Amino acid sequence: MRDYELFKDKVHHKTGINLSLYKEKQMKRRLSSLANRNGYDDFGSYFKAIDTDKELFNEFINYLTINVSEFYRNPDQWKVVESEILPQLLKNKKSLKIWSAACSTGEEPYSMVMLLSKFMPLNKIKIIATDIDQEAINKAKNGVYQEKSLKNLPKNFIDDYFIGKDGIYQVKDEIKQRVEFKKHNLLKDKYFDGCDLIVCRNVLIYFTEEAKAEIYKNFSSSLNDEGYLFVGSTEQIIMPNKYNLKSLKTFFYGKTQ
Repeated sequence: MRDYELFKDKVHHKTGINLSLYKEKQMKRRLSSLANRNGYDDFGSYFKAIDTDKELFNEFINYLTINVSEFYRNPDQWKVVESEILPQLLKNKKSLKIWSAACSTGEEPYSMVMLLSKFMPLNKIKIIATDIDQEAINKAKNGVYQEKSLKNLPKNFIDDYFIGKDGIYQVKDEIKQRVEFKKHNLLKDKYFDGCDLIVCRNVLIYFTEEAKAEIYKNFSSSLNDEGYLFVGSTEQIIMPNKYNLKSLKTFFYGKTQ
């Protein structure tokens, strides 16, 4: 047990990632498995390895940040964004400030750009996309994906906005240019303000209740009065009023006035 406590302290010092804010049982089990797979049977020797071996360190960060994503994940929820959320937001605005938080390898912000292209010219669209994992951000900027990650995307988006060959698909530059990728730690960095829509899906399930409460509070402060927070399928917020939020629809929250 002490072994893992020291490991958490050293990781926090090296990376700024506070493992104490993640669900302990789940995270400890996952990291033990990763260390064992690389031939280390205790956290002390594993930290020494990731501290000196860049490849092992990058693998650790990728594993820690659980980069699992796809375009148009949960398509029914994207239909709600298209039919209700965006029309409501655009009633009184010609452009929107949208933040894709914990964006992983970029599928989500690129999906949002493609959807927004149905409402406005591409040159009017700008999405802020952030993640804690620099490797994931680099992959996102590259914009190259396997065919399986596009399975939920409307066909016209694939035809219009990708160059495909042999099962590999490259996002066209006209889409890539609409997303600004930045490194950001939800547990310690300053949040963006004046957001019309914040999308943060399928990451908060890994955090402790205390960490989630802090994140929800910060998201609420980041939203405009008429803004929306879009969360993942397993992340309904219990008692959203505690964070000055109200449930507007399943998976969608707004600020209380």
